[in-house]
Amino acid sequence: MAPDALPKIRVVSAEITRDGRYLITQRKAKAVLPLLWEFPGGRVRDGETDAAALQRCLSDRIGVAVVVHDLTMETVHAYESYALTMAVYRCSIPGTQDPKPANVEAVAWVRPEDFGDYPFPGADQATVDKLVKSLD
Repeated sequence: MAPDALPKIRVVSAEITRDGRYLITQRKAKAVLPLLWEFPGGRVRDGETDAAALQRCLSDRIGVAVVVHDLTMETVHAYESYALTMAVYRCSIPGTQDPKPANVEAVAWVRPEDFGDYPFPGADQATVDKLVKSLD
């Protein structure tokens, strides 16, 4: 199927840093693209803003409330059966909240130079590559 004909999905991801490390989460074993790592986030529902989707997904998946800041990048990636647009927003976790794997397999705080130790899905890998390039 031609990329333009694929169903389109919009997802949002959070770029959260702490002490020079980025928060990433591991997908559940029974999820699509199982056990791969990604920036925390999820699918935007019909009628939902990107910020509301991020707040809902991070509360559900890692048990934290976030403040959504500016859009840092957007990546489009075609998988076999759908086209994904991923919007990445800088976010912060106010107070002393600590992310926990509520609806993900695991959470990790990772330095950019260690991203290569974690397998990411295609759209997330493109985002990681852009992020690392922007830090050079």
